[in-house]
Amino acid sequence: MHVMTFRYLTPAISALCLIVCGTAASAVDVIDIGSRRELFVDRHLIDSMSDGVHLQVQQPEPQEVVLVTGEPWEGNTCAYYSIFQDGEVYRMYYRGSHAVDMKAAHPEVTCYAESKDGIHWTKPKLGLYEWEGSRENNIVWNGIGTHCFVPFRDANPDRSDDAKYKAISRGRPQGKKGLYIFQSPDAIHWSLMKDEPVITDGYFDSQNLAFWDPVTKQYVDYHRTFTNKVRSILMCTSDDFVTWSTPVALTYPDAPHQHLYTNAIRPYSAAPHIRIGFPTRYLPKTQQVEPVFMSSRDGVTFHRFSDAIIPQTAPADRDGNRSNYMTNGVLELPGRPDELSVYATEAYYTGPDSRVRRFTYREDGFVALNGTGEVLTSPLAFDGNVLSLNYRCTAAGSVGVQLCDVDGVPVPGFECAPLTGDDVDHRIHWLSGPTLNKLSGKNVRIRLTLQDADVFAFQFVSE
Repeated sequence: MHVMTFRYLTPAISALCLIVCGTAASAVDVIDIGSRRELFVDRHLIDSMSDGVHLQVQQPEPQEVVLVTGEPWEGNTCAYYSIFQDGEVYRMYYRGSHAVDMKAAHPEVTCYAESKDGIHWTKPKLGLYEWEGSRENNIVWNGIGTHCFVPFRDANPDRSDDAKYKAISRGRPQGKKGLYIFQSPDAIHWSLMKDEPVITDGYFDSQNLAFWDPVTKQYVDYHRTFTNKVRSILMCTSDDFVTWSTPVALTYPDAPHQHLYTNAIRPYSAAPHIRIGFPTRYLPKTQQVEPVFMSSRDGVTFHRFSDAIIPQTAPADRDGNRSNYMTNGVLELPGRPDELSVYATEAYYTGPDSRVRRFTYREDGFVALNGTGEVLTSPLAFDGNVLSLNYRCTAAGSVGVQLCDVDGVPVPGFECAPLTGDDVDHRIHWLSGPTLNKLSGKNVRIRLTLQDADVFAFQFVSE
């Protein structure tokens, strides 16, 4: 039997249509979102959008240069930066390398920097490895894997103290090509966890990465391979960081088959059931690169946007060969509660040094419902008594919010005065009263009416 969904109909007509078609409201699929924050990074929760509204990927705002690779063991081909917060310290790891006439001028090493604010970075003299007769340097690793050493703080509650930090990187000694794994008790002193590669299916010549996923309770790896001679990404999982599942290829419905050099995938901290990624699109004819944005709800199927989020015209020196990589990391910096910081490279090869520049998003601000028109969500089950909205309007714009039943019929009293301005956490006040207590245990749809506005995310919360 063909099931129809009825929207924008009066209650009487909706009821008549349901009888004629032989279906019932209870047969409508309901998505249980509980009290999760939900971002409009895909159409997962959207049932319908009018022609004047679309999902628009956002470009972060360029800020200051935070790092220059000017040390003798660094250079103009420093790459594959990984940045994460560790308590009150921000840690950065990257490859130190330099090229003359596009040929390596010195051996690759792994370098380290740290910061208290994510903006001002220092290169501590670690005293671990010798460079030209001196240990006065910030080289944190100089063994197998210096090409693309990617650490992370392990959030697995069962991990051991001597493996509080873990890393993954490519190695190929004596023909044993693959990804090797590392551990550290303090993020500075590293050792191999296993003398053999733990993942061997792939190409690996890129920023391969891993993390502990708090939702699936597994370690997750994303690494590079080739599919039909095009750079692509594989994913695999592990319960112990040593034994990994067979890698599977990521898929991108409705997106073209393009070279993706790095991936920078991670759970979004404010909504960890959603994985976000900033893969670097590689343009073979010019050897230029540009980061794009994608998201996934299962870790394998990604919604990937076509527009570059940091275009080659962004400041400065990012239109050259491999000069526009996004780093692996999304940070919340102190004193900036409504802002997310990401970082991207510039001036690769053109040196004598290369640079890292900070860029900023608004909170949840990767993609927006944008334009003028209406959006109706799928039926939702929720926990909480207040609806919060992250939105932005132009000077003449507005956002209307209305709750409907599963058939799209407005629920009396659950609409609000049009919203104006800009707010990352606006608590909706309904005409029927301030809270949703009258709808406890019921399923709803959200109807958004946009007038020259952006809507980024929403969440049901308890107050």
